[in-house]
Amino acid sequence: MIPGERNLITDVAGLRVGNAADQALRSGVTVLTADRPFTAAVHVMGGAPGTRETDALAADKLVQGVDALVLSGGSAFGLDAASGVMAGLRAMGRGFQVGSQKVPIVPAAILFDLLNGGDKTWSESPYPALGARALATAGPVFDLGSTGAGTGATAGPLKGGLGSASFLLPSGLTVGALVAVNALGSVTVGDGPEFWAAPWEAGAEFGGRGMAQAAPPLLEAALPRALGESTTIAIVATDAQLTKAQAHRMAVAAHDGMARAILPSHTPLDGDLVFAAATGAHPLTDPLAQEMQLGHAAAICLARAIARGVHSATALPGDPVPSWQARFGSGR
Repeated sequence: MIPGERNLITDVAGLRVGNAADQALRSGVTVLTADRPFTAAVHVMGGAPGTRETDALAADKLVQGVDALVLSGGSAFGLDAASGVMAGLRAMGRGFQVGSQKVPIVPAAILFDLLNGGDKTWSESPYPALGARALATAGPVFDLGSTGAGTGATAGPLKGGLGSASFLLPSGLTVGALVAVNALGSVTVGDGPEFWAAPWEAGAEFGGRGMAQAAPPLLEAALPRALGESTTIAIVATDAQLTKAQAHRMAVAAHDGMARAILPSHTPLDGDLVFAAATGAHPLTDPLAQEMQLGHAAAICLARAIARGVHSATALPGDPVPSWQARFGSGR
């Protein structure tokens, strides 16, 4: 397993990611964009999703490319972040041409972080401005952990966070993942520091603690403080040339990575969702075999990205749960 140069989703050439956060709010926004529209699809497996413009991603719908994808905190309020991103893209002259007008296509998904100790007493939604700031900062290198959409996230008994990882396939294709981890389930085994994603760790990208010696015989997930409080939202991407239907299959397969890294996952109280993005730089030479490889690689990348997001989270006073670093430290 060989990660890309940055071990970020932006190892898929042409993709850029930007983060914006408000530490008083303890929430934020993450935007993935590119220099030109890209193919996108989505698959939802959680029972409590929150989305915008995802119907347009179906294979039978008119629009064939999107200008950006948005991951945001703020529950349903966070869907406003896409408006800020749309405004920024429109100012750049981006969007789907309709007569004399251009309409940026910006699907979005949100997670719930309204009970994490931040100041949520705003009178005007802060999310359009956060979306605009995230788009303005988009580039090939970005921070992980308690930033962007992962700023106020939690993952079972630990702080969640923003994670990313990449994978270079023997065929020359690149796959990457970007995820905001805010799960009901746990990413670590029992009371120990070992990650469920350990079998797929590349080097010591999330601490190198290896696999746990034993797993609990029965997983008992604590119920959240409020229904709909949990959601893990992700993007997997490739430089392959995919149709919307093929991208959808990659998103479906990537959910395996979520199930490998978070136990339990896809619960009725999570809104687990995966977007897939394809830049189209490289045509598939052996479509069926390569589609299978892309799905498998996307699942591996997503599992690794989930662990990296939690491993990178940083503690703040008043956090409802500790960070992995605060509880277990970064050493072996």
